[in-house]
Amino acid sequence: MSYDPSATVDLAAMQKSASNHLWPQFTSRKVLNDGIPVITRGEGHKIYDAQGKEYIDGLAGLFVVNAGHGRERIVDTIAKQTRQLEFMPLWSYAHPAAIELAERLANYAPADLNRVFFTTGGGEAVETAFKLAKHYWKLQGKPMKHKVISRAVAYHGTPQGALAITGIPDMKKFYEPLTPGGHRVPNTNFYRAAENGAPSEDLEEFGQWAANRIAEAIEFEGPDTVAAVFLEPVQNSGGCFPPPPGYFKRVREICDQYDVLLVSDEVICAYGRIGDFFACNALGYVPDIITSAKGITSGYAPLGAAIVSDRVYEPFQNVDNTFYHGYTWAGHPAACAAALANFDIFEEEQLNEHVKETSPFFRSELEKLLDIDIVGDVRGAGFFFGIELVKDKATKETFTEQESNRLLRDYLSPKLWEAGLYCRADDRGDPVIQLAPPLTIGEPEIKEIASILRSVLKDASKKI
Repeated sequence: MSYDPSATVDLAAMQKSASNHLWPQFTSRKVLNDGIPVITRGEGHKIYDAQGKEYIDGLAGLFVVNAGHGRERIVDTIAKQTRQLEFMPLWSYAHPAAIELAERLANYAPADLNRVFFTTGGGEAVETAFKLAKHYWKLQGKPMKHKVISRAVAYHGTPQGALAITGIPDMKKFYEPLTPGGHRVPNTNFYRAAENGAPSEDLEEFGQWAANRIAEAIEFEGPDTVAAVFLEPVQNSGGCFPPPPGYFKRVREICDQYDVLLVSDEVICAYGRIGDFFACNALGYVPDIITSAKGITSGYAPLGAAIVSDRVYEPFQNVDNTFYHGYTWAGHPAACAAALANFDIFEEEQLNEHVKETSPFFRSELEKLLDIDIVGDVRGAGFFFGIELVKDKATKETFTEQESNRLLRDYLSPKLWEAGLYCRADDRGDPVIQLAPPLTIGEPEIKEIASILRSVLKDASKKI
């Protein structure tokens, strides 16, 4: 029997089949045992399950569906491209969609970031940047520059190389030994600054302190051994840590001082999430490499990209210096066509401008939740916010691992879902609720999100 996506779904049969055969990512077996939710369609900022129930997509799928669900224009472009050319690799050949998209990305990127290496996702983009940094320094006659510095609790992907850059111990312990060279520095969690012995009264002073820890780590490891610093513009894992004023300016100075590459990992933050095609533009710094994925196609096809400066690309101009790296599906014609249609929507509907204009309202609605006993902090930027949950607001006491697991997985996740909101309840670090909806939502939808959160969080605070 052929698959028909519009056919009526037998939910029980689907859940049984999933339990027997599907291995979901980052998912406990408990979810399959309990009957995994089955999502059948999306429209705008809403998703619908197999029983027809409607939910606000408060996470844009997974920080992905930036232009919203159900964009016929992107679907039609994919179909047209596939009829013309369904596949051609970028191994010694090219196709028009990849060429046009590379030029467009270079035009969106700052300064001299003019070279685009396509991948099929964010982890692969980070893996590409890691390998490229090591290769670059070897060609520069500095073969010992192989180490990378990233921040505590930061997530940079799960491939073996990218996992060495990821700063979440529980994600790495089963796969060690990892690719050597990953080293961690403090992140920009100002809410927990005092606990780390950092300046806790002045945000800018804290930012300088956090940036200077990077210089300290480079000195400790030895500048001749450090290849790159990998940083998200707004750190995802741990709950949306935005950069303090002046932080990235100081980081750029440090990287220049020690001759270290700066990689802006924008897998989440690019393509409108912070209000620009690239978050480094919005935040005012120029990296050497940008890694990106997710919102590049708004989820209509898998695609990622590393955008590279002319400086880093320069030694590969030599015909003897080939970058021996690539992926079969990278720069797939349908995916590149989807990205181009996606960007047309961004420009015509001014989605970046909408995010910048609406973000203050989004923040203010979430900050009203601070009157709830367990809401300790609200932070983020653009359409990317985290709400940190605490046991005691006065002391900022957090939950134990067992308490956090019970609060997030056993209570908040199912209750928010029942209330019609899909978002993330996360405990990679202190427990948080994360929000990153499609960039098309407006004030009414933001108020609805805040209303659902208020109801569920108030009930949760009574049960602690």
